[in-house]
Amino acid sequence: MPIRDLSELVQRAKERGRCTVAVAAAEDEDVLISLYHAMREGFVTPLLIGDSDRIAAAALSAGVSTEGMELLDNRKGAAVSAQLAVAKVREGSAGMLMKGHVGTADLLKAVLDKEKGINTGGLLSHVAFFRSPYYHKMFGLTDGAMNIAPDLDTKRQILLNAVELCHRLGIPIPKVAVAAAVEKVNTKMEATIHAAALKEMNRNGQLQGCLVDGPFAIDIAFDRESARIKGVESEVAGDCDMLLAPDIEAGNMFYKALNFLGGAVTAAVVTGTSVPIVLTSRSDNDRSKLLSLALAAVIR
Repeated sequence: MPIRDLSELVQRAKERGRCTVAVAAAEDEDVLISLYHAMREGFVTPLLIGDSDRIAAAALSAGVSTEGMELLDNRKGAAVSAQLAVAKVREGSAGMLMKGHVGTADLLKAVLDKEKGINTGGLLSHVAFFRSPYYHKMFGLTDGAMNIAPDLDTKRQILLNAVELCHRLGIPIPKVAVAAAVEKVNTKMEATIHAAALKEMNRNGQLQGCLVDGPFAIDIAFDRESARIKGVESEVAGDCDMLLAPDIEAGNMFYKALNFLGGAVTAAVVTGTSVPIVLTSRSDNDRSKLLSLALAAVIR
């Protein structure tokens, strides 16, 4: 059965059983709170990697216990903690990776290390799922955190990563809206050209397992009435499962606007590696981090 709401993720994760999550630089209060609740829900065993004194202080400040969590003490800094976390995944001791109090660049350097990393050779991309009170179903957004200014081929790979994730969540033919500022191709707006090309690839069978349409402005992607008023006829319009952002700036702004102004709840992971990576924004609350853990546990 497809997952239709983020609230279902925790139950689905519990059904899969416990999985060890290696946490790089676990000296983070919100991360520890989410891990505490995920452990109590019964779907993760946290492996905390970092300065044990700082982890203890963060747990005390957060009001949670680390009892039952494994600990690997590292006093050599967050970058080394990231390397140790990746090593645990690589050796099979952990089935998920989570970003703690470490810079994304340091974590990705460890992940992408050609000899010691966990990259499968494909493109890494970020996929976030949202439940908004203003939309009738759960939907995804990609890529608001990893790829800065993707060209057409990079967008194709980002789209495929997101579609594969949708399939794992039980959405057999996700409807993908390729976002732009307008719904018509404009030679001065690269996003519209890319959107038309991706749509054509989908129609020609080069992008399978999904239905792609665009360029779509945001109102077209999420509101059927707006599509009707503007004369846009599409199965995707007003019913999209996944929004493909034109670049990281647009994706990141949309992500944070949904969370801080739109009343949305979110869960996010990085795909393209041997295991899912829970890589949330530092401003995401512990609820989003818990749901992101559940999402990673479901798709692992």
